[in-house]
Amino acid sequence: MPSKMMTRAADLLAEARRVPGLAGEATVTPDWTQVARRIRDEATDDWNDQAAADRLTAKGVRLVRGTGRLAGPRRVTVGGRTVQARRGVVLATGTRPRIPGIPGLAGTPYWTNRDAMAAKELPGSLVVLGGGAVGVELAQVFARFGCEVTVVEGQSRVLAAEEPEAGDLAAQVLRADGVRVLTSVRAAEAGHDADVFTLRPDSGETLRAERLLVAAGHRVELSGLGVEAVGLDASANAVPTDGRLRAGEGLWAVGDVTGRGAFTHVSMYQAQIAVRDILGQPGAEADYRALPRVTFTDPEIAAVGRTERQAREDGLRVRTSVLPLSSSTRGWSHKAGSEGFIKLVEDADRGILVGATSAGPAGGEVLYGLNVAVHAEVPVEQLRNMIYTYPTFHRAVEAALAGLR
Repeated sequence: MPSKMMTRAADLLAEARRVPGLAGEATVTPDWTQVARRIRDEATDDWNDQAAADRLTAKGVRLVRGTGRLAGPRRVTVGGRTVQARRGVVLATGTRPRIPGIPGLAGTPYWTNRDAMAAKELPGSLVVLGGGAVGVELAQVFARFGCEVTVVEGQSRVLAAEEPEAGDLAAQVLRADGVRVLTSVRAAEAGHDADVFTLRPDSGETLRAERLLVAAGHRVELSGLGVEAVGLDASANAVPTDGRLRAGEGLWAVGDVTGRGAFTHVSMYQAQIAVRDILGQPGAEADYRALPRVTFTDPEIAAVGRTERQAREDGLRVRTSVLPLSSSTRGWSHKAGSEGFIKLVEDADRGILVGATSAGPAGGEVLYGLNVAVHAEVPVEQLRNMIYTYPTFHRAVEAALAGLR
């Protein structure tokens, strides 16, 4: 939630700056202290988890603080103490920031995303190493609050895991906010001297900034969890699970550690399934065909299911459609800040959507209908014959369906 508080504040600044030409005049004076205070007071309790711990213990949970390791089926050691589970153990250890092995980086006071969210003051300049969802979200936020930001991405576009159109849009809006976006650039060396970071790319000029944010993704770290005690590979990239989130005898795993997407909503979804199974209750098994995700930039870039490339690699006969949001009536009337598009990916043989991207001012909300369509395998012909509310952003889906080819 801290990052979403940051994006909310940055989006308000952007909206105020869009007043001229549409509604009058406006003067905007950013104040980061208000954002930092809200994160501290409302989201993190000054980065103290005691309130959350108290909620657990109030429900009868026994909380043991310390570093835990699996010691065998249904057994966990914490320090010199062994905890024996009656039904089983749940692994929910999350991930760690992926820190690239760039010469000179280790030992410098670089930021991870948590450091950026805990910042009480903003630097005058920032280099963001990585153009994934976290990197582009934070780059836009800091730029809108007046920070000079450069994004360095080794692949040919930012948001490389999403549709090419999504990466192009993200780069476009970042540049409009004053962010310098460098793609196909890899860092060869890093350094820190006094109050300045340096980052030397494999080609081009040396970059300098007050802060360096490493946003190169996250990784699962199993080596310290004792998973070998229950027959799992400690060098694996994730814990394999079945449809009920079982990872072994008396062992369940949920969240990032399963490798099914580093999203809070995936963890919550998996937790519900695991709890049902632990309690012996019936219910559907995990289904990841319609995995939704949102990059909370402005505009929001939301997607569900497969990208066009993934669908083709899976051997599907694909039909696609891309519709600029500005061509819709709502996009036209919205005007400033209406950048975005709808992209649909259809399995032409089955006549259903297997993927979709919704980018726009309410991209994450518009995605809901597309999420239902992909998950429930609603026939495209049936989607074409729905009534779509006028004028809304989601009505652009109707026109995109007509353009499938």
